[in-house]
Amino acid sequence: MNNENFMRLIVFFDLPTKTKKDRKTYIKFRKKLLENGFFMLQYSVYCRICKGIQLSKKYIKFIKKVTPSRGNIRILQITDKQFSNMELILGTKTNEENRQIGQLIMEF
Repeated sequence: MNNENFMRLIVFFDLPTKTKKDRKTYIKFRKKLLENGFFMLQYSVYCRICKGIQLSKKYIKFIKKVTPSRGNIRILQITDKQFSNMELILGTKTNEENRQIGQLIMEF
């Protein structure tokens, strides 16, 4: 499969968790990411593969729609080639990172 058209959306977030309401909001946001094909790279860092820029834009719009009113959320959009050049300094890759793009796309 040609990986040239694939993008990765990486979502970084810090959401408040001090109160019960804050924790509920955090869980709801995280759940929405998972339901929409994002997988956890590490705590509060989630990633999704998108085939092409249009799909990537669709998910950016989705994230903006479900963004809680408080906290800090950032989105980084990179090519799959750029993602594959990421250097892991400590720890291990997630199971999702070890799978081929075709396998991940089929699962979503």
